[in-house]
Amino acid sequence: MKYVDVFNGDADGICALLQLRNADPVDSELITGVKRDIALADRVSANAGDKVTILDVSLDKNRSGLEQVLNSGAEVLYIDHHFAGDIPEHNNLTTKINTASDVCTALLVNGLLKGQFAEWAVVGAFGDNLRQSAQTLAKSLDITEPELEALENLGIYLNYNGYGASLEDLHFHPAELFKKLLPYASPREFMREAKEIFEHLQTGYHNDMAAAAKLPPVNADQVSAVYILPNERWARRVSGVYSNDLANDHPDRAHAVLTVKQNGNYLVSIRAPLNNKQGADEFCRQFATGGGRAAAAGINDLPAENLQSFTAQFSQFYQALAG
Repeated sequence: MKYVDVFNGDADGICALLQLRNADPVDSELITGVKRDIALADRVSANAGDKVTILDVSLDKNRSGLEQVLNSGAEVLYIDHHFAGDIPEHNNLTTKINTASDVCTALLVNGLLKGQFAEWAVVGAFGDNLRQSAQTLAKSLDITEPELEALENLGIYLNYNGYGASLEDLHFHPAELFKKLLPYASPREFMREAKEIFEHLQTGYHNDMAAAAKLPPVNADQVSAVYILPNERWARRVSGVYSNDLANDHPDRAHAVLTVKQNGNYLVSIRAPLNNKQGADEFCRQFATGGGRAAAAGINDLPAENLQSFTAQFSQFYQALAG
C-alpha cells in the first residue's frame, strides 16, 4: 500500500495538506504543479488498497483521472471548494466539497480536524484572499495583531509562489516548498526558524508587485477593469496575487489581469468584486479553457484576437450583475 497526496501548488492546497500531514504523518508521493496545473488526478498511478488524497482542484476538471483511480481499487479522499459538477457515487470515494465564496480547502480541512492546526488554515485562507474568513478563524486563536499580519503575508507569499506558466517561473517547486514547511506544526514557528525562505519569497513578491503597479489598465469603468502584463517571468509569477491586490483596493469592481503567453495568447486571472463575490466562474466557463470559483477564476488560453471582444464581454457581464 502507498499514499499519494495530490494538491494545488498554491497557498490553499499546501496549507490544506500541511494540516492533514501534521495530523497523520505518512511518507507519501506528492503530485502538484503550478497553480493553473489542475488536471492532477491524471498523473496518479494507484493500485487496490492505496490511499489517495486530492486537495484544492476541481473534481469536474479531474473527473476522468478520478474515475481511473477509483477503478484501480484505491481509496480517495477529495476535499475542495471549486465547481465539482456531478459527484460520483463510489464506495471508495469520500468527498468534502463546499463551493461557498467564503470557504477554501484549508478551512474545510480545519473543520475536519476540529481546529487542530488552525493557524495553517488561517494562512491558507489569507492566501486565497478570504481575509474575513481568516480573521474570523484567527479570533479563536491566541494571536497578536502583528502575528496575524505576518500570517497574512505568509499566505500571500505562498500563493504568489504558485503562479507561473511553468515550474521554472517559480521561486520554489510547490512540492519542495511543502516539504520545507512540513516540519512546523505552526506557521509562526516556521517564520522564526526558517527566515531565509520567508525572506526569499517576500523579496520576490515586493519586487514583482512594484513592477506590476507601474502598468495602467487598458480598460476601466465603475464595475470592471482589465490589465495586461507582459510575457516576463515576474509577470507570470505576480498575475494572481496582483489580481487579489486590485480586488482589495477596489472592492466594488471586478478585475481581469491578462498575461501575455509565449504563443501570443493570454493567461487570464479574474476576480469578482469583493463586495459581490459572484460570477467569476460563470464568466470563465464560457471559454474553452476557463474555470474556477465564484469569487476567483481564470482562463488558461484566451486567443489574442479575442481581446477586444473579451474586454467588452467582461464589462457587460459585470454591468448586468451590478444591476
